[in-house]
Amino acid sequence: MALTISELARSARVGVETVRFYQRKGLLFDPRPGSVPTSSGRKHYGDDEMRRLRFIRGAQRAGFALEEIRELLELDRSNDRARAREMARLRIVELDARIAELEAARRSLESLARECAKSDEGPCPIIEAFER
Repeated sequence: MALTISELARSARVGVETVRFYQRKGLLFDPRPGSVPTSSGRKHYGDDEMRRLRFIRGAQRAGFALEEIRELLELDRSNDRARAREMARLRIVELDARIAELEAARRSLESLARECAKSDEGPCPIIEAFER
């Protein structure tokens, strides 16, 4: 498969500038010189670049930062499963903490909404809570 940068971006549901950003960060590579020349002079990307771009997007959805994604990509080449597992474990701990924060925020907001619904007079507890 030979894709232009816009086709690669579209197939991964990102913008062309996102692909270029990942290239500048060293997460994605420009096509190899042998695969670059076309009659239009455009670069073409293949299956490897597509898989790598999908990996980057998936790792971001899991909450990994770009530097962590770079490390995961390097770990894939070295088959260092122990480090990959440790990174996943640490990410899970961070996600659990964030989930706990979000659940506490939800409970607080639900309580404030109930208080606000009790009366149409006076200041709304929701607004008051955010002013503190």
